[in-house]
Amino acid sequence: MKFVIQVVSEGSVKIDDKVVGEIGKGFVVLIGVNNEDTKEIADKMIKKLINLRIFEDENGKTNLALKDVNGALLLISQFTLYADCKKGNRPSFIKAGEPKMANEMYEYIIEKCREFVEDVQTGEFGAYMKVSLVNEGPFTIVLDSDEICK
Repeated sequence: MKFVIQVVSEGSVKIDDKVVGEIGKGFVVLIGVNNEDTKEIADKMIKKLINLRIFEDENGKTNLALKDVNGALLLISQFTLYADCKKGNRPSFIKAGEPKMANEMYEYIIEKCREFVEDVQTGEFGAYMKVSLVNEGPFTIVLDSDEICK
């Protein structure tokens, strides 16, 4: 599982030119799932996501977590995080999770995040989406379950 976490002052996602999710201060999180992912892996990734202290405190130090700043989440499914570009110039997506399983995992992540964060917005699994954001810092972190869950 991979999470690309971007600290934002605002973020939104549109489908067919209609805004389906929108946040102010918080994280826009691109979520990639592979076939080996489990709910236990998701739980560890969510715990790390929710508790990351990457917002600035009054001294300009990255010392505050999402809950400390009353931040929101915008969770976007993105299978292309598992693009394999080793051979040729056309990426392979064979490492991405099978759609039914990946969607179930995405929905699980959404529901678990809602247990910890009041404002959780989403895109739509499998839809063509336009994601907009203002990345603060810029501050972007990649969480990979191969590193987090070992």
